[in-house]
Amino acid sequence: MDRNIRSVDDVMKLLDGLFAPEADRWTADGAGWWDGFYSDRSKTVPFFVAKPDESLVSYLDRGLIAPGRALDLGCGPGRNALHLASLGFEVDAVDLSEEAITWARQRAEEAGADIRFHRGDAFELAGAALRGPYDLVHDSGCFHHLPPHRRISYLALLDRQLAPGGHLALTCFASGEAGMGSELPDADFYRESGLQGGLAYTPESLRRIFSDLTEVELRRMRDEPDDSPSFGEPFLWTGLFRRGGTEG
Repeated sequence: MDRNIRSVDDVMKLLDGLFAPEADRWTADGAGWWDGFYSDRSKTVPFFVAKPDESLVSYLDRGLIAPGRALDLGCGPGRNALHLASLGFEVDAVDLSEEAITWARQRAEEAGADIRFHRGDAFELAGAALRGPYDLVHDSGCFHHLPPHRRISYLALLDRQLAPGGHLALTCFASGEAGMGSELPDADFYRESGLQGGLAYTPESLRRIFSDLTEVELRRMRDEPDDSPSFGEPFLWTGLFRRGGTEG
């Protein structure tokens, strides 16, 4: 008989277990799925390209965010981390996949970029290896792969790591026409014991989840052609949110 739950962390781990074997998509226990995903670099995957999100480029070009300390969550092959480093940011970049981190480190070496890469679970690293607070927390494609209960962990990470006056730059699956990701209600993911490839979000749901932050911009990502210097796909939302207060 199992009667071991006595903390919020115990509850989180129990809920994680309901999604096995998908749990290694957001926990450090396996990450095997993502290692397999990144092992073949020749695959036609939109975000394998070595160029930054058009939204991130836009925020910087318009002066909505300025160089400082940045944390790139789910960095993948490092395309956005590299762009931030090239503009003078001090960057920590995290991914579950050793394959992704290896690829990102190779790209950084080729570019002469000084980036601290961390392989592991950002929620666990937040209390150890990560050196917050950060002026920018950037997330292109990590948030929508979390099960609903892990939003609590995500918000706790922001509370701990995002500096007063700092920004969250988020890119995630969009619901509705031309969107991507599952639109099932949260409870149904637990009934189905799967995430259906990722969760789609509405603007209203994102505003509610990040209601402790101030919305700067929330829109569809622009569709960028293949020859564009930046990445953009309209099945994604991109948003910029600011934490209240000022660094002191």
